[in-house]
Amino acid sequence: MTVTKPVRELSLLERAAKVYDFNAHARARTGAQQHVSELETDWPVDAAVDAPAAAPVAKPAGAGPAFIDPTFLAIPEELRAPVGEELPDEFHLPNGSGDAAMIDRGMLAANGMIVPGAPVGPLAEEFRLVKRQLLIASARIAESDSPDKARMILVCSARPGDGKTFCAVNLALSIAAERDTEVLLVDADVAKPDIVHQLGLTDGPGLLDALGDSRIDVEDLVIHTDVPHLSILPAGSKTAMDTELLASTRTKAVIARLLEANPRRVIIFDSPPALAASPAAVLAMRVGQIMLVVRADRTPENELRAAVNLLDGCEHIQLVLNAVSFVQGGARFGSYYGQEAS
Repeated sequence: MTVTKPVRELSLLERAAKVYDFNAHARARTGAQQHVSELETDWPVDAAVDAPAAAPVAKPAGAGPAFIDPTFLAIPEELRAPVGEELPDEFHLPNGSGDAAMIDRGMLAANGMIVPGAPVGPLAEEFRLVKRQLLIASARIAESDSPDKARMILVCSARPGDGKTFCAVNLALSIAAERDTEVLLVDADVAKPDIVHQLGLTDGPGLLDALGDSRIDVEDLVIHTDVPHLSILPAGSKTAMDTELLASTRTKAVIARLLEANPRRVIIFDSPPALAASPAAVLAMRVGQIMLVVRADRTPENELRAAVNLLDGCEHIQLVLNAVSFVQGGARFGSYYGQEAS
């Protein structure tokens, strides 16, 4: 008797592999810089994650070396910038160096986050709506209150596990897509920093180091990335005095330096949960508005009210409902762009 094997749905990683070339990125992460003269290579975009890497097309004799960024190959062909043309000014690093840290697109896709350069999907469209409300509020705060505070957003939650870091990363990626805005994502969850890991970057000194040593220029610790308009500031060296450092006058000077370094910069702080760690309340006094992430399936109203009370140092608190149940067949962002809801 012949048994027909049922068709297995693709896993999350396998679906991600259709968007991002994992093999090319793995080669770049291990430092293998391949010099090719043609855009076409033998790297299969739809290959399985563990498929062996094929050799790139050989360089014709006498041709000059040209490094092809694997990130470029991961972007759908119809979205790629023309090769050989000079990039506009906003795509160059502020310091003019071409040294940028590579964001791990494969990790973003595997974690269900927005992937820069990928077609617009439901998540990207939802964060477009979220960021637009925040940017509109920033403009109003700048007119009526403090222009500096208006450029700072704190992403927080009541308890751990509500998705604040997930929302902070996606918000930063979404705002970075704006034509006239630069984004600095600061890992201010100093007790349990995770931003650098989520993006596949190498950790190093950061916010706490600059706060603890007045000789350090915090701008020197900012990590410029290969995602246009996006930079990262790690949490830095852990200390038992983190809340005291954040509450010190040195913090005001550090923030002023970050704002002064780039007039187009919006700073997003990923904060510790308000009910789990004290730095959140301290940071709330420094920013113009707070995006408070509420998990739909588990944040009780009493904890939400308690978190809002702790964060009352900031007058403008916006609530974002996370982990809303998806009903099959219901309305879902992304279908307008030809994306299949899943």
